[in-house]
Amino acid sequence: MSAVEFVLPPQSSVGGLSLVPFGRPLAEALAPCYEELSQIRSQPESDRISGRMKLLADLISLASVATLEGFLTKMTARIRGIAAAEFGLVGLSNLEDERFQVIAFDASNDIPLGREAVQVLGEALWDHALSTGQHWIGKLEDVNQSHTAECKWMGAHSTHNCILPLVARGRIFGVLALGKRDDSANFHDGLEYLKLVSNQIAVVVENFHLQAELQKLKDEFGEERTHIGVELPTEAFFEEIIGNSAALHKVLRQVEVVAPTDSGVLINGETGTGKELIARAIHNRSARRDRPFVKVNCAAIPGGLLESELFGHEKGAFTGAIIRKPGRFELADKGTLFLDEVGDIPLDLQSKLLRVLQEKEFERLGSTRTQQVDVRVIAATHRDLKQMIDEGTFRRDLYYRLHVFPLLLPPLRDRREDIPLIVHHFVSKYAQRMNRNIETIPVRTMELLVNYPWPGNVRELQNFIERAVILSPGSSLRPPLDELKEGTVQSLDPKLNTLEEMEREHVLRALRESNWVTGGPNGAAARLGIKRTTLAYRIRKLKIPCRPQ
Repeated sequence: MSAVEFVLPPQSSVGGLSLVPFGRPLAEALAPCYEELSQIRSQPESDRISGRMKLLADLISLASVATLEGFLTKMTARIRGIAAAEFGLVGLSNLEDERFQVIAFDASNDIPLGREAVQVLGEALWDHALSTGQHWIGKLEDVNQSHTAECKWMGAHSTHNCILPLVARGRIFGVLALGKRDDSANFHDGLEYLKLVSNQIAVVVENFHLQAELQKLKDEFGEERTHIGVELPTEAFFEEIIGNSAALHKVLRQVEVVAPTDSGVLINGETGTGKELIARAIHNRSARRDRPFVKVNCAAIPGGLLESELFGHEKGAFTGAIIRKPGRFELADKGTLFLDEVGDIPLDLQSKLLRVLQEKEFERLGSTRTQQVDVRVIAATHRDLKQMIDEGTFRRDLYYRLHVFPLLLPPLRDRREDIPLIVHHFVSKYAQRMNRNIETIPVRTMELLVNYPWPGNVRELQNFIERAVILSPGSSLRPPLDELKEGTVQSLDPKLNTLEEMEREHVLRALRESNWVTGGPNGAAARLGIKRTTLAYRIRKLKIPCRPQ
């Protein structure tokens, strides 16, 4: 399966009609025209009506012809037969150099024109279509005086003529022309029908062009590389949230539902899945969007300072409190407060947090005056709060107060189809920031990016792409692929690790989850169920490096 899918816009406009989408059969798209054609009663003859219906049926069936020239050749012959004309002609202008060429010409046996003469005739008709921009009925010798010889010769064989421009994207790109010899049979009676047919021919021709462009893109991207400049689909109106997978769509639909309310939200997901982006999206779609959005990383602030950070303090409340300081709840009044890593809040502070969530009131540290606030709280964590409740490290009543509307963010490995979109986004972002001109990504590189498990999720992918842009001096992305191969091999290696290796990995995980804090109720030692001194001994024995910067 290809790492990237290329999608063109679903519809375009051609002469007031809709182009046929690629995934939709042409017969289905043109079927409504049968009803419109059946209502044409300009001439009473039933055989004329049936002939017109047969023409549209032919147009639908001929649209499956492999080449555009083959379709137009057969279609021109059918139109000339239905219209009882002496000749029929279809010509197109090249979209790149605008050179006009007669693609199909069908005439009675007594009009023996050569290829060059037909081309001259077509250019005369094309010039007239461009100059008028609309259908025309009249004598051929009046069309263009610069082609007098051919026009006069044809005028003797077709005294009544009809020119219909083919229009797409607001531009005349071709012409359909018919000529009759019989004075009593002019084109006025069947003009509306001919305009309808010319519009449908324009639809089919435009689809041939679009299919050719699509195949060219697929060939180019599929064989060698993907181009950064290609617009790829993503979820609209969600800033910085990149992706089009079903898993992500489910989350974003929930965001749309809960955002207009004032209910609390608990976002759960692995590290690096974008919990803050989701919280900000909820705030931006709420009635509080014009008020502050204040965020606090509870894991990054020591437990002794977190109370002051959340609720503020009075001057002299503790050593070093030389001025009065408002807390984050005060700063977020009438707005939204985002508590990231809420599972790391110390147990003795959780009761005060529960009070402000329920009663919307609190006291600054060192103050006896109760303050009222109106704050919407959005909390996030990568930890299992239910397990923490069982372990006695998280209050059950606080959990229920936060767990009003839970959102579970999927890890990146569960939405691999979004990886190409995210990669293109970050490559463009960092290439612009570093003034690099990276235009392509090799297909093999994209395959490795899609298949890698990304344990650090989007944050890990973002950092990897930034490093890749730094290492790419040319126009093609050249990331350090050896890192991905090593990570994939390790993740798929079925061998059992030694006890020492397993112990080292377990201690490292506890250190990461505790933000490399070893002591205290939420430190790594408490998580492992051992003393802090024992943990220090294990760290030295297992040769675990100091906390990474």
